[in-house]
Amino acid sequence: MTSVADPRAFLRALFDTAVAAALPTSQLSRFLPPPPKGRTLVVGAGKGAAAMAHAIEDMWPGPLSGLAVTRYGHGLPTRAIEVIEAAHPNPDIASETAARRILAEASALGEDDLLLCLISGGGSALMALPAPGLTLDDKKAVTRELLKSGAAIDEINAVRKHLSAIKGGRLAAAAAPAQVVTLMVSDVPGDDPAVIASGPTVADPSTFADARAVIEKYGIAVPDTVRRHLEQATEESVKPGDPRLARTTAHLVATPQDALEAAADLAYRAGIAPLILGNALEGESREVARVIAAMARQATLYDQPATPPCVLLSGGETTVTVRGNGRGGRNAEFLLALAVALGGHDKVWAIACDTDGIDGTEDNAGAILTPDTLARAAALGVDAKARLADNDGYGFFSALGDLVVTGPTRTNVNDFRAVLILP
Repeated sequence: MTSVADPRAFLRALFDTAVAAALPTSQLSRFLPPPPKGRTLVVGAGKGAAAMAHAIEDMWPGPLSGLAVTRYGHGLPTRAIEVIEAAHPNPDIASETAARRILAEASALGEDDLLLCLISGGGSALMALPAPGLTLDDKKAVTRELLKSGAAIDEINAVRKHLSAIKGGRLAAAAAPAQVVTLMVSDVPGDDPAVIASGPTVADPSTFADARAVIEKYGIAVPDTVRRHLEQATEESVKPGDPRLARTTAHLVATPQDALEAAADLAYRAGIAPLILGNALEGESREVARVIAAMARQATLYDQPATPPCVLLSGGETTVTVRGNGRGGRNAEFLLALAVALGGHDKVWAIACDTDGIDGTEDNAGAILTPDTLARAAALGVDAKARLADNDGYGFFSALGDLVVTGPTRTNVNDFRAVLILP
């Protein structure tokens, strides 16, 4: 039984439980196909790729080989599957090298062979192969601007797929006629396989026109080469019904909902009423914070939507339109905006963390909010509203000693938020 005598520890236990439920290793064996007559090639991309590759080596009943690319610091020792580390969220030369090698090895497969793909969040940046006529610098420039723009992940990945030689089903098409089985850890709202890591092995319903619309919507400045590529639209991504995908299947092995349900079960056993608000919340972090702050106030005043003690749980991927010069990911931004909106409410505590252990590009997973957060900040001369205006959630919570630092978790089912409301 977890006690709320220590709300900070309880919130951290909720997050740790959510992450544990998102680890793919316990679920992989359920979805493994029989060994093929020919070769088994394992390829992976994402923050969970090394952990998944490590697990596959222990589970697979026959010979295999392969290559997996993960974020710097997220690797694990493997025997038969080579692990490469690369940059995230903006790709580097290691990302391109890994993608080029993966595509070449998949292209060499035959009808009796199996391509086993291990895909998790972060794969879009970690396996980055520019389309013909584009350079890695082109892709980096566009990615950098998209990440600052406040665009949703499906919009960002619609662009990425149309600047790529490997995403949007192209990896599976290159492997045809081999059998392709993809095991995916979802980090996207709605768990759409075509959006997870930009869907390298699944059909892509988005188009060049969609990609151009995203660029125009957010006023993204793109290199001339990128603009010409999007306008010429000479080679679309692989569409539903393409015969090259006839022998492909994809399975979700861990999702945001799994994480939320595990946390809800822990809360229930602790005597705290859990309310799952949704596993796919999107929008500006500070706007989502205002809504959830209003819900927390409603619970304290009117016992709605639940009577305290209760906890509001949510997942998804919010966005931050960067206007300041501070440090901080979307979870720190959410919590700082929540603190401002609550104004030091004495009944509300909260945690917001990325389940991969990295909030944006910082070294923390997220942070914890306590009833006295604003008071402690003021005593240190730290202005919460000014820090929020500067997008400096990391700096704010670092000054208070309230960052949550886990290191790489080697999974990723997006953000986890828990708002604890006490009587």
